[in-house]
Amino acid sequence: MKTVFKNARIFTGSSDSADHFKHSCMVVQDDVIEHVGSWSDPQVAAAQKDGAEVFDMDQRTLAPGFVDGHMHLLMFGSSLQKISLDHCKTLQDIQATIRHAAKQDTTKPRILCHEWMHFMTDSKALASDLDGLDELNRPIFVDAKDLHSTWCNSAALAELGVEDMSDPPGGQIHRDEQGNATGLLSEAAAITIVWPHLAKVASMEEKKTAIRKAVKTYNAAGYTGMVEMAMDENAFAALLELRAQEPLSIRLAMHWLIYPSETNEESLVQVDRAIDLWRQYNLTTSPDFRIAGIKVIGDGVIDACTAALLQPYASNGVSCEPLWNADHLKAVVQRADAAGMQCALHAIGDATIKMAIDVLETVASSGRRHRIEHLELTSRGDAKRLQEAGITASIQAVHADPSILREWNNLLGEERRGRAFAYREFLDEQVHLALGTDAPTAPNLPLPNLYTATTRRSAREPSSDEVVNKHFALPLLNAFAAATHGAAYSCFMDEITGKLEPGKKADFIVLDMEWSPDDLLRAKVLQTWFGGKRVAHS
Repeated sequence: MKTVFKNARIFTGSSDSADHFKHSCMVVQDDVIEHVGSWSDPQVAAAQKDGAEVFDMDQRTLAPGFVDGHMHLLMFGSSLQKISLDHCKTLQDIQATIRHAAKQDTTKPRILCHEWMHFMTDSKALASDLDGLDELNRPIFVDAKDLHSTWCNSAALAELGVEDMSDPPGGQIHRDEQGNATGLLSEAAAITIVWPHLAKVASMEEKKTAIRKAVKTYNAAGYTGMVEMAMDENAFAALLELRAQEPLSIRLAMHWLIYPSETNEESLVQVDRAIDLWRQYNLTTSPDFRIAGIKVIGDGVIDACTAALLQPYASNGVSCEPLWNADHLKAVVQRADAAGMQCALHAIGDATIKMAIDVLETVASSGRRHRIEHLELTSRGDAKRLQEAGITASIQAVHADPSILREWNNLLGEERRGRAFAYREFLDEQVHLALGTDAPTAPNLPLPNLYTATTRRSAREPSSDEVVNKHFALPLLNAFAAATHGAAYSCFMDEITGKLEPGKKADFIVLDMEWSPDDLLRAKVLQTWFGGKRVAHS
């Protein structure tokens, strides 16, 4: 079956300005793009002769479907059912929100919240501040916006059984002077204790429903692909069962999460499990549902003072080390690389970024398209090193929103904050850029993400004139390319999708927008097409 889309403004996904809106017509044969050009082309006439259905785009924009270069699928789906604290400013706001939600729904066995930020509670997270908010005394779990810590009430701490647990490698169960857990589990303690527990108590049907809702929400936002950045046994089992029951309208590349361990041997066992799965689900055997590589979390976040910096934090003098030492990380990376897998290293602080580049340089010649996630506080010269080693910069402009960076001058000092989110340096050094959202740690919507990437202004507070590091803003053409072809390239999905050109899958969106950074918050995704079929329509 052939379909013709005419009278369109076509962005092919190329960052070359010469290709920008050069074409106005596209022909699709079944699930593949057959031709991109103009209405007068013979290929279009031939398609019409063959009885093609013709859609008039009325000068709306056709663009490749967005590919979220960094997200968390099951967590995002689960977050759609959690209580949002994003609007809260203080502890009192949080308490009022949870108290109201607890009264509204007394049927659920636990109260799950998300989008808490440390500044809301003056960097404190005490179980006692959550106790008494629910008359039924149910466990309360509050995810930090960055997902690097979980705040629990006393009932949740008891359910987790943390009182007699030791701190896991790379994590902390916060305690008072008497050794009693106080309510906060950070870094690997959240990842290895809280996440598996909540996954265990959720039913398979609940997990499949969460994934189904996540995919539907992503399609509606204009996504046709995603790079999942914390895959584990629990989420993978749910995905396999859901996929056996129904098709997924998203192309999915997954990075297997490697938890911090005491020994190299324990870490390499995890890598070998990822390698076994990669051999079954790879670009050749399962191109739209595959294991792309491994993911290693190298440090925490700046807001919690757990991102590793070359110099101590300005606000409190805290100095912390990366969650992995260089030799241990190198062993993990080299094992995965030798097997043919990609490596994605989470690195936010400048000390961890330096270590991540050092380690990935040892495998730079392999052509695996290894990547560093976040890169929030780079040093001068890092961009050049990324380019020379062929490392993809996996960035999330939503984290550069000025409304959530107001503590950074205090935490880092003005000079270091002036180095934050140095995306333009990456572009100028010709580093491959992949734009993502890190949802659910941040909103998943692609157009507000592009707005902050290109203006360095707040999509959360559009009326604000606040700008953070305008000199690092990306041109719209490059940002759009990073959110489509760049994200696809980052995981070898570019062989299938990411551009509107003959031979690629017919994954595209219809946009009502003016091509201007300032217009992005008014722009709308009207339709999403996946493999030649419309999967979302507003």
